[in-house]
Formats: sequence, structure tokens, C-alpha cells
Amino acid sequence: MHRTVIRYGYAPFMLAGVNGTAIWLAAAGASKLWLLGLLLLAIACSFAAERALPYEDSWNESQADAGRDAIHSFVNESLILVSVAIIPLLAAFVPAASIWPHSWPFAIQVVLAVLVADIGITLTHYASHKIGMLWRFHAVHHSVKRFYGLNGLMKHPLHQTLEMAAGVAPLLLIGMPVQVASALALAVAVQLLLQHSNADYRVGPLKRVLALNEGHRFHHLKWAGIGDVNFGLFTLIWDHLLGTYSYDPERLFTSEVLGMAAKPDYPSAYLAQLTEPFKPSGACSGEKAA
Repeated sequence: MHRTVIRYGYAPFMLAGVNGTAIWLAAAGASKLWLLGLLLLAIACSFAAERALPYEDSWNESQADAGRDAIHSFVNESLILVSVAIIPLLAAFVPAASIWPHSWPFAIQVVLAVLVADIGITLTHYASHKIGMLWRFHAVHHSVKRFYGLNGLMKHPLHQTLEMAAGVAPLLLIGMPVQVASALALAVAVQLLLQHSNADYRVGPLKRVLALNEGHRFHHLKWAGIGDVNFGLFTLIWDHLLGTYSYDPERLFTSEVLGMAAKPDYPSAYLAQLTEPFKPSGACSGEKAA
């Protein structure tokens, strides 16, 4: 019974339950400490679901990467939280009058923020597979050999900053309130947990619209070109428009098909991953897909 509940209830709980609570608290002007509390709850639920209903049992075991991934997650989530905290300061430098739809229901404002951020982040992600300099930093994320929740924040902090700036800058320019930004920050974290989850959950036909783990596994296939698919963070709308959507119900995933075929010996230690993009060896023999 619990497996059925997780298979069909886990994604709605995270997408509607956790995000819905974030929206409710943000709209009420609650302390920002709730953001941290909900984030910790989401991480705990992610790990619990992965252990109760794993897609691949071996991905629940550390491959000498748990500590590194924890550091990546702490650093990159801290960057997201700091970016929310400084939004009032940044807003003071925006010369244009706010055109944000403050009169809309708060939940609709958050949905708008999600859709706009999805465009910038998705297109930056797409560009990171096409432009060598960007790929150097994005390659850190594609070095993973297992698929589980913390992989979502296993990124070089400079690339994480670039993606978030691309997603959030347009919103700042039109006057996004800090309360909406807070709910958006939590939504990003929840999405990354779901998108890289080892939990074998299902969302039915929505897997072709929402950028969740069933589709995102294809993005982490290790061969150049084959992994240049399903770039979306929140949705797959832009992948359908770009012609980069891919899904094969017969494909099975193991650690052997993940990573980077062009650079199987990519550094695994945290500090080595921070410095690798700046070395001559930082590019993967000219190949920009994973």
C-alpha cells in the first residue's frame, strides 16, 4: 500500500503540498525561517521516498560522492536564499516603474514567476550544451553517475548563479515582490529534488509536460548528442518548441549510461570540480553533451 501511495502521491505532495504551503506562508508575510523549514522537510521526504520506492537500488548508496554533493547543495541553496534576501536592495536600482501584476491572486503571481523563470533557465541550460565556455562549468553537473535528489544542486556555483540570474533578472525588471521570490526559491529547490529523484513515482501523461525525473534521466545519458534533450527546469514546453524533447518508455537507466563518455575520469572531489573548468582539460575533448 505504501508503495502505491508514494508512486502516485509523492509528486502531488511535493508540487502541490510543499509548494502550496510555501505560497500560503509567503502570502501571509511569515518569517523567512519557514523557507528553510520547508526546504528541510522537502529534502527529508525526498530521501524517504527514494528509499521506500527506488528506481535503482544502487543509487541510494553513496559512491564516495555523498559528502561532495552535500557541500554542493549547501553552497548552491545558500546562493538561492541569499539572492532572495537581496532582492529589496536590487529593486532600488531598477529604474523602471513596477509593472508587476500585484492585483492578481498571489498563487497566480507565483505561477507567473515560475513560467518566466523557466524560460530563462531552460534557454541558459540549452546554451550551456552548445557553447564551449558555458559547457566547461555545466559539465560539473553532468559528471554524476547516479540519479538522486541532491544531484539537482550538484552544480558549479558560477553556473548555478548564471542560470538563476537568467531566470530571475526579467522578473526583477518588472518588479517581482520579495514574497513571490521566496515562494519561487522554494519551488526551484523542490523541482530539483523531484527532477533528479531516485523515487520511482509516476505522473501519467504529465510526464510529457512537467520536467520531472522520468524525462530528465534522458538528459543525463552520457553520449554526446543523445543527452542534449529535455532541458526544462519546470516544464518541457520549450523542449517541445526547440525540438529537444525525448522520451522512450523502453529505455532503462543504470550508472553505466550516466556521466560523460567524453570524459569518464572527470574529477570527483568538490574543490577539484570548482577548479576544473579553468584548466585546459576542463572541456571534454570538444564534446559539449553528456
